[in-house]
Amino acid sequence: MSTRAQQVRAGQAAEDRGAVLELRRLTRTHGTGPAAVAALRGVDLTVRTGQFVAVMGPSGSGKSTLLTLAGGLDTATEGQVLVEGQDLGQLTRARLAKLRRTSVGYVFQDYNLIPALTAAENIALPRELDGAKPRVARREALAALEEMGLAEVAERFPDEISGGQQQRVAIARALVGDRRLLLADEPTGALDTETSDAVLALLRRRADQGAAVVMVTHETRFAAWADRVVFLRDGTVVDETSASAAESLLTGEGV
Repeated sequence: MSTRAQQVRAGQAAEDRGAVLELRRLTRTHGTGPAAVAALRGVDLTVRTGQFVAVMGPSGSGKSTLLTLAGGLDTATEGQVLVEGQDLGQLTRARLAKLRRTSVGYVFQDYNLIPALTAAENIALPRELDGAKPRVARREALAALEEMGLAEVAERFPDEISGGQQQRVAIARALVGDRRLLLADEPTGALDTETSDAVLALLRRRADQGAAVVMVTHETRFAAWADRVVFLRDGTVVDETSASAAESLLTGEGV
């Protein structure tokens, strides 16, 4: 069976599995009165176990806002965000922080690495905060760096490595541990083509292993890695395609 056929099959099987992320009539408005700006307008989206969803759209369409709400980093004006059945709007700050540490891996556009910590320490910190022994957390961090091809930067600080390496460290931090939901905001923005493909393959593997993956991207060619591609415009979902349809768009077949 081809890789593409395996991906389509995995996406179809995921439809029968439980929802990891549910966005219900999600609205986010900034400001009030005449100056109010709606970043999202009543968005509905369900991502199930084993699904890889790419979110695309022009700048200002609400893609990054969708991710920050899905990860519990911002609060909806209206609607609900459910992660593994838990309504984020109903959680205390402590419970929300714990859910983000244990269930959600987030790759930020600006990396958000702690300057005073080495690459390995940046990756290990969330696991230690969740109760993992330092020895275990470090072992997991080194394994994650190895998987990203960054074993040599383990003891370096963020300002001692390149932007592309910092991005991969941030991705390793998001993937370490048993995260059920992975949210990636332009995860390959600072990477070359070969490294970008390696990162996408890694996200694809995580989905095939059972995680729900949501990736925001401007790169049309990356859609081929996803099971579904959701298109946003002006804060609303305007279209959605399957992986096979997205691949047809990329190759020109059927156009």
